[in-house]
Amino acid sequence: MPRYFIEVAYKGTAYAGFQVQENAVTIQSELQKALAIFFRQPVPLTGSSRTDAGVHALQNFFHFDLEGDIPAKVIYNINAILPPDIAVKNIVPVSNDAHCRFDAVSREYRYFVYHTKNPFLPDRSYFFPYPLNKEKLQEAAAVIKEYTDFTSFSKRNTQVKTFNCSIMESEWQQDENGLVYNVKSNRFLRGMVRGLTGTMLQVGRGKIDIPAFRTIIEKRDCTLADFAVPAHGLFLCRVNY
Repeated sequence: MPRYFIEVAYKGTAYAGFQVQENAVTIQSELQKALAIFFRQPVPLTGSSRTDAGVHALQNFFHFDLEGDIPAKVIYNINAILPPDIAVKNIVPVSNDAHCRFDAVSREYRYFVYHTKNPFLPDRSYFFPYPLNKEKLQEAAAVIKEYTDFTSFSKRNTQVKTFNCSIMESEWQQDENGLVYNVKSNRFLRGMVRGLTGTMLQVGRGKIDIPAFRTIIEKRDCTLADFAVPAHGLFLCRVNY
């Protein structure tokens, strides 16, 4: 049966996360519902990257199997069925053994922080009105690339075989509204980007120094990291194949 990758973008504010959950509205459940209405049959989806409740995505993927060709005009019709905060960007035929999760070679996240009150940002950036040492933030971001075991930045009760990740990019950048943490890795653990961001913000405030930040990583103890930053500042920006 032909297989397709479907590229989506979404604002995660109203959803209980990415993956289907019992008695909860999720990105996957809304998209499966829209596809079932349009194609007049169930269309089970497999997702590439799970995002938590409230997290946004500029790009994420599912794959599905369906008989027949899917013309480009279908995207308009499916988007008309979907709620306004979820959009299908593309549907691409792939090989029958292609897998949107396991074939991904890396993923890129950004976490947005702003310092001055702005009525247009509260649902897509974190208001953090404290002085930050940008050099220390950048130093901490560089330290992250020296490590592979990120047990300290994974939430508990995570069913994974390994906590190792290969960090390819890790840096803070200035944008017009504040600061953005950019991170790229072959994989991410549950809560990892928020844990890294929250802990680095404490470095930037002077609450934690760089040796202590290294100790947090090396202790492999998630109780030492700061996961307190909200979901709405986090965006999955790209899945690379």
